[in-house]
Amino acid sequence: MGTHRVIGAEFIEQLRRRGQVVLEILPGDIVTAVATETAQRVGVTLLDGPLTKPALPKTDGKTTARRALYRRSPKWMAPQPVANKQARRFTKIAIVGAGGVGSTLAHLASIADIADQIMVSDIAPGLAESCALDLNHCRGMTRKEASVIGSSDLGQLAGSEVIVVTAGKPRTPGMLRSDLVATNKRVIHAIGDVIKAQAPDAIVIVITNPLDEMTHEMQRSTGFPRERVLGMAGTLDSSRFRYSLAQAAGVASSDVDAFALGNHGEEMVPVTSLASIRGKPLSDYLSDEAIDACVQNAISGGAQVVDLKKTGSAVYAPAHAVMELLDHIRGARSGAVPVSVLLQGEFGISDVVLGVPAHMGMQGLVTVEQLQLSAAELAALHKAANAIVERRTNP
Repeated sequence: MGTHRVIGAEFIEQLRRRGQVVLEILPGDIVTAVATETAQRVGVTLLDGPLTKPALPKTDGKTTARRALYRRSPKWMAPQPVANKQARRFTKIAIVGAGGVGSTLAHLASIADIADQIMVSDIAPGLAESCALDLNHCRGMTRKEASVIGSSDLGQLAGSEVIVVTAGKPRTPGMLRSDLVATNKRVIHAIGDVIKAQAPDAIVIVITNPLDEMTHEMQRSTGFPRERVLGMAGTLDSSRFRYSLAQAAGVASSDVDAFALGNHGEEMVPVTSLASIRGKPLSDYLSDEAIDACVQNAISGGAQVVDLKKTGSAVYAPAHAVMELLDHIRGARSGAVPVSVLLQGEFGISDVVLGVPAHMGMQGLVTVEQLQLSAAELAALHKAANAIVERRTNP
């Protein structure tokens, strides 16, 4: 008789790290509530077993021997690994703004070969064109098929499935993201008008700061449904939070499972109640003071980069964060991912764009996952929403 298993959160985390997305629960197995919650959060499906196994094909001895001898032949080659059949390739993605984030994103997207065509646009004469030519020169080495075009003409957005907007004034030392509202609002509305006319079916991902406010302005400008106007913030904030926790605990970042919600700014809500290190609560590795310091590090991570750089803001991490969203949209990744969307009653909040855990698909937002936050975290999420409404009412 087999031994019944007690399946906890750490067991689920081990499956996730091995890339396993389905777990068969056999009669007698005990699954803890935390394990069920963790499975939902990381995209592991729990199926009640025993599952019906497909019958093994029967072959006679001669066929088996012939196949074995064939495999021993020097001409035999191992079959290629089966690709993720759920992952789609984009026909065309566009990036508005060829600065640090835009050009880095174009580089990552071309190397990942996730689209037939990558269009880069910028108002600075020759900037987008030079970026495109430079990346196309790489194709002789990378052997990737994605072609890159550069143009200052936003009419080239036509036919784009996803448009990433990075254009706008960046922060300088001592400046808050909210200080950019008036300046970047005009930029967003100008781009939004063109998107509405040239690519009415596109998904729009906003990076321009202040991100949550500008995502809302893009939705108002285009008139697109909330499913197709997203803000990149939670992926970046969560990565900074995981890095800070890993550094404090002296472990690898891959050992940390944590995410941040709320506003991409001072009202950010790094969620500590559901975070874990090697499948265990943060308190098993860090003191309350150390956890608080990690939270503050996540909130101020962008400002730290700005203070060091002096003449610009973060480049590489935001570009990687957009790639994570693109992978979720095209089906290369599964599970919930933090993304800024216009809330319609989720977490008790409406008509405000905030970072929340959500499931993505080729039409954009599929659903918002309403996790069980602690009372303090839920209150902080509402505080973030109220702060955004206040800034919107009294700019």
